[in-house]
Amino acid sequence: MAAVQGGMSDADIETDIKTEPSTDGFGNNNANDGRVLSASPGSGSSTGSNKQTAAVTPEDQQTLLAVLQFLKKNKLIESVEILRREAGLPENSLDPKATESAGAGSGGAAGIVDLEGGDVSSLLSRVTGSSSAGAQAPTKAVAEDQPDVRVVLSAYSQQGDPTLYEVYYSDLKKFIETVLDCHRAELSQVFYPLFVHMYLELVYNNHESEAKAFFEKFSGDQECYYEEDLRVLSGLTKKEHMRGNETLLDFRTSKFVLRISRDSYQLLKRHLQERQNNQIWNIIQEHLYIDIFDGMPRSKSQIDAMSGSLAGEAKREANKTKVYYGLLKEPEIELPLDDEDEEAENEEGKPKKKKPKKDSMGSKSKKQDPNAPSQNRIPLPELKDSDKLDKIMYMKEATKRIRLGSDNLPSVCFYTFLNAYQGLTAVDFTDDSSLIAGGFADSTVRVWSVTPKKLRKVKSAADLNLIDKESDDVLERIMDEKTASESKIMYGHSGPVYGISFSPDRNYLLSSSEDGTVRLWSLLTFTCLVAYKGHNYPVWDTQFSPYGYYFVSGGHDRVARLWATDHYQPLRIFSGHLADITCTRFHPNSNYVATGSSDRTIRVWDVLSGNCVRIFTGHKGPIHSLAFSPNGKFLASGATDGRVLLWDIGHGLMVGELKGHTDTIYSLRFSRDGEILASGSMDNTVRLWDVMKAFDDLETDDFTAATGHIHLQDNSQELLLGTYTTKSTPVIHLHFTRRNLLLAAGAFNP
Repeated sequence: MAAVQGGMSDADIETDIKTEPSTDGFGNNNANDGRVLSASPGSGSSTGSNKQTAAVTPEDQQTLLAVLQFLKKNKLIESVEILRREAGLPENSLDPKATESAGAGSGGAAGIVDLEGGDVSSLLSRVTGSSSAGAQAPTKAVAEDQPDVRVVLSAYSQQGDPTLYEVYYSDLKKFIETVLDCHRAELSQVFYPLFVHMYLELVYNNHESEAKAFFEKFSGDQECYYEEDLRVLSGLTKKEHMRGNETLLDFRTSKFVLRISRDSYQLLKRHLQERQNNQIWNIIQEHLYIDIFDGMPRSKSQIDAMSGSLAGEAKREANKTKVYYGLLKEPEIELPLDDEDEEAENEEGKPKKKKPKKDSMGSKSKKQDPNAPSQNRIPLPELKDSDKLDKIMYMKEATKRIRLGSDNLPSVCFYTFLNAYQGLTAVDFTDDSSLIAGGFADSTVRVWSVTPKKLRKVKSAADLNLIDKESDDVLERIMDEKTASESKIMYGHSGPVYGISFSPDRNYLLSSSEDGTVRLWSLLTFTCLVAYKGHNYPVWDTQFSPYGYYFVSGGHDRVARLWATDHYQPLRIFSGHLADITCTRFHPNSNYVATGSSDRTIRVWDVLSGNCVRIFTGHKGPIHSLAFSPNGKFLASGATDGRVLLWDIGHGLMVGELKGHTDTIYSLRFSRDGEILASGSMDNTVRLWDVMKAFDDLETDDFTAATGHIHLQDNSQELLLGTYTTKSTPVIHLHFTRRNLLLAAGAFNP
């Protein structure tokens, strides 16, 4: 099993790449990406010839020696003796001459190990890497003439020549700048992750001046959307700064994902092999995940549309899971006749039996949608009598709903919070638009009635005993008229309130706060019923399920939690984001939850399994608003980059980009019929978009779905139906009434 001296031949490369779909121990997608390159350029792979045996192989023995040497170097003498005895190694095993002869006797399988040199870390990392991954990766044969091949032992402990980092990076930069235009855009994606990891390696190994020079020379070459990350990175100038730094931990724990065509990848691979550029190759192996596809390379605009997240693009495999985005079948509720109709019929003396009206919007949901989950996939609460009454009211209003379109825009009613010195941080409307709630920085939650009907509390227990419970108006009698007022203030949080959400039945209100709790308030007593404690840091958002009972919360701890109102502990914990979860949203069928994050990605989670079923990348800043279309097929997202992105949930693809806002988008809402999308921003405007046109113009074929090639039309101006500017009020919430009137809310900013 002699070491291979030169680079791999083309035949080897072909064999390497054409493998069946599988995932290796490092989580790399071998099927599409060709990253079966377990050996460094210039060193051979011993796959096929290396048969695993039960006995200790020479390579295992060398690894043991490397560990012993490492322990000895750190003066752990007792540990050295214990390990040596347990391994059955002779006492002179740490003598370099004995080791050299042992290496020669093994037929040079792994070359001569210089125990004082860097190959100790090379051997150790090979063992820890393969064992921790739980897979038997092909053994690497280290060529004798390449003692410089070092794989990362712990994050960035490589000891490459610091003066050569600039040379390596410049060399790669020159190469990429000279390749054909069609490959240049794709290969340019490697610049940013390589730059960050090379800089961190220099800092980690105490080469501060070289790190500073490297940063100053190449930081200006990176894409503008990484500006904030680079600003954070520039503050990491000493090894001590790296400990506990969140941005760094993100980079160390997650592989940066690049999507590159096979042809472009082959070019990069050959260049690194010919140049023997091991420093860069090691980083690509250890810290990057290259998702390779067959076909034409993507254009710069296609790459830019999907780039910008903290960990690169999403792996295509991440968006292949089947998602049941259809709506659940609505329960059949008979709509009683209107009073006017009844009177008219009675006057004639011939009451005609009318067919019960059905919700025009619900007509499709009579039959089970083939894309919908089964009715009992997750347990949903049963409809109470009051819920049925509310459904009837909803269906009545739906018959009077105005159908919106490009030639029929909605009226907009703006609720401006004046003199909100408490600092308005969150707003929500009830589904029937009768109540509005605000969360404030002074830790209070305030509720207003926006109808003439005032807010009243339930009577005391003593007074309730005096009521005739059989009377028809018992629900009115239990309310205490003495407590009637237009607004109520609820105290309980010990920090600013950042998220707020009404329950569908209007009996409860959720609020999430900087104090790490989510509180459930009764809107009958206006008191706090439960404080849900699970998050350790501020909770940025919370939202009730469309069916009530369940709710979701997300915050600074990077984790979203699914709760049920009658459980103190979360039912599901959704973990995967690399930064704060800033917004949460339930799918209309309640089987999925979407979360937006400061890591600039959106994830969709399956409530039943707790798994992440979609990862969407493309935003260039933290995501602050999400909205599902009423039919459940599409998702809209808004971020600090001022763009609204549209996503096809079924195919897992970006299908539209709406540009026009000049500041953070804090609110998105689809009209009740799904024809129009409204967006509200910190730029003091509400904009209306013709999303049906955006979706209709879309052509999604199998090729597009397989490769992730999206050609977005730059037609934002055509899709923009209207812009409504406030005097000086950032828009933080939007809501369509059941008749399609648009309500907006924000605090006046004098």
